[in-house]
Amino acid sequence: MQKGKASILLEHPPYIASAASIAGKKEGEGPLGSLFDLVEQDGMLGEKNWEAAESQLQKKAAELAIQKADLKPQDIRYLFAGDLLGQLIATSFGLMELEIPLFGLYGACSTFGEAISLGAMTVAAGYADRSLALASSHFATAEKQFRFPLGYGNQRAYSATWTATGAGAVVIQSQSCPGALAKITGMTTGKVVDFGLKDSTNMGAAMAPAAFHTIWQHFQDFDRDEKAYDRIITGDLGTIGQTILLDLLRKEGYDLAGSHMDCGIELFDSESQDTHAGGSGCGCSAITLCSYVLPKMKDGAWKRVLFVPTGALHSTVSYNEGQSVPGIAHGVVLESVGMP
Repeated sequence: MQKGKASILLEHPPYIASAASIAGKKEGEGPLGSLFDLVEQDGMLGEKNWEAAESQLQKKAAELAIQKADLKPQDIRYLFAGDLLGQLIATSFGLMELEIPLFGLYGACSTFGEAISLGAMTVAAGYADRSLALASSHFATAEKQFRFPLGYGNQRAYSATWTATGAGAVVIQSQSCPGALAKITGMTTGKVVDFGLKDSTNMGAAMAPAAFHTIWQHFQDFDRDEKAYDRIITGDLGTIGQTILLDLLRKEGYDLAGSHMDCGIELFDSESQDTHAGGSGCGCSAITLCSYVLPKMKDGAWKRVLFVPTGALHSTVSYNEGQSVPGIAHGVVLESVGMP
């Protein structure tokens, strides 16, 4: 059912049957470290290069999510997955052995929200009994592709965020099950928003306007406000982006100070772990949702959550050609299984 200008209210909400989170060593040392299913101590994961290591993250997350749902790969109709690398090589090489039909996605760091949205729509429409949504990032692959190789030893700006090493995956299915974590009742698809920012070391500021627009549009489409949610969770705005987002929403009459949470802020201890503005990357929101948010919903601590992963749509090519850094954000409504 279409709602407003950019949203969907699912008449038959699908369920998240299971979730898996695979994190890197630094992420495991952070505040959420004890919640991850697996913490990899070797950043290379036994591979010869960083990109192959990220593929291993994806494969392990997908296999674990399927296993936790008591399923086999052949029980999954479609895969919706993505990463930050050119041609989605972490995804294509990582998930190839599963032999599941794949939709490769790129929404920058908003990819997990895009994957969940499309997976839920496919299941709710009857095109699949089950789908799997997955996203990953790796600190070293992202630095290599978007900034500088690690061996360069460049200094990081205080506005910079730390790309999370990790992969998160959820199994989405049409029927509930005893271990179901939450149900997906709606989504608001974001549009590309460009504030004209040209600083590639300040992704939070670049993405905040897109997060604002998606949240504002969601409120309009569903005729709700911030009071309808236990938490409104952005993906990786960090401390700078969070300040901008809250200011923009406050000007429109919405006060999220008590209900907003950012995965990039939750994932690391910025003082002891030297991550400056917080965490980022596709894996940042993915592992935070799978390890922290969904268990909270299963336990009934949170009844309804608006999950809004955020992404910066730039590349080294566009940046070096003087283009600005647009942003995008996708909203997903998650509700506890027991909600009517």
